[in-house]
Amino acid sequence: MTSPLQARIDKKGPIKTIGVIGMGYVGIPAAVLFADVLHFEKVYGFQRDSPSSGYKIDMLNRGESPLDPDEPELADLIRKTVDAGTFRCTSDFAKIAECDAVALAIQTPFANPKDLIPDFRPLEEGLRHAGKHLTEGTLVVLESTITPGTTTGMARQILEEESGLVAGVDFALAHAPERVMVGRLLRNIREHDRIVGGIDPVSTERAIELYAPVLTLGKIIPMTATAAEVTKTAENAFRDLQIAAANQLALHCEAMGVNVYDVRAGVDSLKGEGITRAVLWPGAGVGGHCLTKDTWHLERGAQMMGGALTYPHGAESVFGVARAVNDFMPRHMYNLTVQALHRAGVRLSQATVAILGWAFIQNSADARNTPAEPYRDLLRKAGVRVRVHDPFVADEPGLAVLREIEDALRDADAIAIFAGHDLYSRLDPAIVKALTGSTHPAMIDGRNVIDPDAFIAAGFVYKGIGRGDKNSHPIVE
Repeated sequence: MTSPLQARIDKKGPIKTIGVIGMGYVGIPAAVLFADVLHFEKVYGFQRDSPSSGYKIDMLNRGESPLDPDEPELADLIRKTVDAGTFRCTSDFAKIAECDAVALAIQTPFANPKDLIPDFRPLEEGLRHAGKHLTEGTLVVLESTITPGTTTGMARQILEEESGLVAGVDFALAHAPERVMVGRLLRNIREHDRIVGGIDPVSTERAIELYAPVLTLGKIIPMTATAAEVTKTAENAFRDLQIAAANQLALHCEAMGVNVYDVRAGVDSLKGEGITRAVLWPGAGVGGHCLTKDTWHLERGAQMMGGALTYPHGAESVFGVARAVNDFMPRHMYNLTVQALHRAGVRLSQATVAILGWAFIQNSADARNTPAEPYRDLLRKAGVRVRVHDPFVADEPGLAVLREIEDALRDADAIAIFAGHDLYSRLDPAIVKALTGSTHPAMIDGRNVIDPDAFIAAGFVYKGIGRGDKNSHPIVE
């Protein structure tokens, strides 16, 4: 017997018109990939016409990308779909009524991770827009990373309140979390397996109909909505945990005077059936929109859905401890800087430090939650003069980003590498030293991108993450 929801979907017919709410790093590539599918006829990108982000509407409708211009293929696909008339950006949320499927791709940060309360206000606003204009048989999908229990809880409640319809009866509801990285947005959507979880089997099948056409190598993995929420938060929590393990190992190696990269290679050399010993790379800290918050979504989901937990959770869980380790790394870079300046005979309050790399990831303009920011703030609090260089990142509010590296290095007492941009791996010790004008400039490498021996030989005071074998080197006169 056909369910009421299936009957409404059958009446609506195949998905032809799609809406994507939120034109950011997730929403834009998702929208234009949908718009490039032959049997999807129209895709609306919904964007608030706000002072901070309303500019995206006109840019997108001109066929221009408001994201990193170096994002592979994205600008071309935006232009192609705009010219074809299959994609248009609008602030008119009433057009949701024309859509057979609506996806929400809205950020879900934590204002204060310590209280485990996410800032769902932007998502709630998007859900209310969708609910007000929802029609029978429409599919609503949350692509945002959310606290487990949100799809069947808050999202369902808001949509039903605004629409007067019932999820699972009048409209389909699912969670299909994004799994993208800046610099490979389109590729990731096409090639990564897609987790799809509906609140019921009919919702899951309708969501599969939406996402299957954009996959090239990836496959659909169906599950429940809550399982999909846990999957996304867990995969990022595990990634954060792995990075924290590498960072903790690096700190131990520094304390014991050994090279973490030698240890890493040694650990990784153990091969055999059932043996998994891969160690990630340590570094100056974790940034970006996902890893810095998704642990807290996972932890909050367990607390909300699990009741009175009798095991370590929140900040005391292994994931919470991993967050603390990774959040500590910018302060460790600060500590290394203080130590290096002391060895170089420079008073901290009179020092000038050049930060190389404001982006949180190499060869990218993405600076969201960059670990360079807390490091910069610690330096400023100590009275240090700070300059920032990044070949990809433009000026940000309250921050002037130098585009010429010579301007950052000139007369600097210390240099701190925070992003593994290719440019920094090519730094010449003699040229850098000449620009600083210092006999013993300090070099603090947070990404293992330079040759310590070359800089030490040139007279630098070197400090590196996990380089216990080099951090107390004799200073070459």
